[in-house]
Amino acid sequence: MAKKAVLLLSGGLDSATALAIAQSQGFEVYALSFAYGQRHKRELMAAQHIAAEYGAKEHRVFTIDLAGFGGSALTDNALNVPKDRLDEDLARGIPITYVPARNTIFLSFALAWAEVLQAYDIFIGVNALDYSGYPDCRAEFIKAFETMANLATAHGVENKQRITIHTPLIDLTKAEIIKKGLSLGVDYGLTTSCYDPDPQGRACGHCDSCQLRLKGFRENGMVDPAEYAA
Repeated sequence: MAKKAVLLLSGGLDSATALAIAQSQGFEVYALSFAYGQRHKRELMAAQHIAAEYGAKEHRVFTIDLAGFGGSALTDNALNVPKDRLDEDLARGIPITYVPARNTIFLSFALAWAEVLQAYDIFIGVNALDYSGYPDCRAEFIKAFETMANLATAHGVENKQRITIHTPLIDLTKAEIIKKGLSLGVDYGLTTSCYDPDPQGRACGHCDSCQLRLKGFRENGMVDPAEYAA
């Protein structure tokens, strides 16, 4: 019988690759996405398509209001998404697109569902190399959350089985992630990574996420199959 795993599915390149990896390792995937007050819903549509295309056992979308706190260009339309930043800028500081405590909150929901499912594995597609400087994408954060998870749940306290947070992309470049996903048959045309798509859902090609994604495909000698605005 396949082991159950809860996977955080954003609709982006990284989470789609993490889903393919989890399935390749024999896990039955329960996908979890969030309508958290983000400025666009294109990523949720992509998540639904990916979950259906790759046979997630179940896909749930939870609605929470992180926009109520503000503080991020992804949840507050009054803040501009940075565009066309230089490589040295991408590597310095925490950008305004960081959503306060987002991965902590998302992983907490995943942990709750995993406990109900009696699943002891949670997958998240965080990456500590080609990323935009978010503090909740680092290995130190994941290790700390995993420790907390095993202290905060009935299964963890009763020592039935240890809860593991899987981060299969944590030490990969974007190019390496794409290469891995392609080897597993991921259709990246289904994914979206843009922070600021146009009303038709086309990627801007200029935000940090688009720049990192495009760089990854270039380094693989490929054209990104995502649709970009002219």
